[in-house]
Amino acid sequence: MRRTRTTFAGIVAIAAIALAGTPSRGDDGPWPVARAKAWGEAHPWLVGCNYCTSSAINQLEMWQAETFDLPAVDRELGWAHELGFNSMRVFLHDIPYKQDPEGFLKRIDAFLAVADRHEIGVMLVLFDGVWDTDPKPGKQREPKPGLHNSGWVQSPGRAILGDPARHDELRPYVVGVVGRFKDDPRVHAWDLFNELDNPNANSYGSTELKDKADRALDLLKKELAWIRPLNPSQPLTMGVWKNDLTDPAKLTPINKFQIDQSDVISFHNYNPPDRMKADVDALKKYGRPVLCTEYMARPNGSRFDPILGYLKKEGVGAYNWGFIDGKSQTIYPWDSWKKPYAAEPPVWFHDVLRRDGKPYDPAEVGYIKSVTGAAK
Repeated sequence: MRRTRTTFAGIVAIAAIALAGTPSRGDDGPWPVARAKAWGEAHPWLVGCNYCTSSAINQLEMWQAETFDLPAVDRELGWAHELGFNSMRVFLHDIPYKQDPEGFLKRIDAFLAVADRHEIGVMLVLFDGVWDTDPKPGKQREPKPGLHNSGWVQSPGRAILGDPARHDELRPYVVGVVGRFKDDPRVHAWDLFNELDNPNANSYGSTELKDKADRALDLLKKELAWIRPLNPSQPLTMGVWKNDLTDPAKLTPINKFQIDQSDVISFHNYNPPDRMKADVDALKKYGRPVLCTEYMARPNGSRFDPILGYLKKEGVGAYNWGFIDGKSQTIYPWDSWKKPYAAEPPVWFHDVLRRDGKPYDPAEVGYIKSVTGAAK
């Protein structure tokens, strides 16, 4: 059976809800919990990684027509399939849509077709609040040696994000992409805005908006208003990523909004197993499927073994950061922004495979396959 297609139990659950007349989603709120649970039964354990082609330094280089590298996608998603991965979290960007809407949509479709051939579904990320505040179309810069994510860009850039009067410029992109793929089974979920309030203090903090959190929340609310009338068959999510998630009274206003408005709940955790468990226990109390959309930073104590096995046992979706040691250079740690590395670090921060598909750590890959079932 294809791992990422709707299971028989999931079909039964969804059909039961439809016959009961439960609405799928209101224009002003998330799915009912029963609908979210039915989606979870249809997708019992999503496992994969955050993926960018090894030949791309950022989302623009990945998706612009001149540098869209479908052969690399085919090769690398083949390796992902061999690991037992059935889902990938993939970042889009608003600029390629502005450049050529139909061309961009065709490239997304081509990407999804290749992923589907490798039995992999995709979580698409629409906006991103991390790294370079000023994305520019066209040829992207070359990687800076020894520097983690030296060319990743935000979407939208600060010029649009910081001006609420310009937020509506993004509506055609959001509606165009979601509208095209809203009933496509190859799309597992929509992640609306990655780390929208990240201050990027260690990298681009000096260029960040002083009121970024407020402006990003403004845009997120508009994004929800644009998408919900489309009624996509896939769930909407927006990952909580900072501060204490274990005490509802300590949630930031943004974290509370994200949890309250998500069809399924997603979160980021780069911490050791005990803190991962604390977040999982806390987020499961909301009664919705839970997805960890970022984890695995080896020097931080966030490693596949034992966290991947734990997430499977708990039925929590698992997307580690990074796959191939490519132009994004995320084998280097976050602190490389303070002191770039002169050589490959003795312990990789993120990523699983080298560019030729060989594992960074064969024992680690063996563990991944044992958990996903690919070892069989």
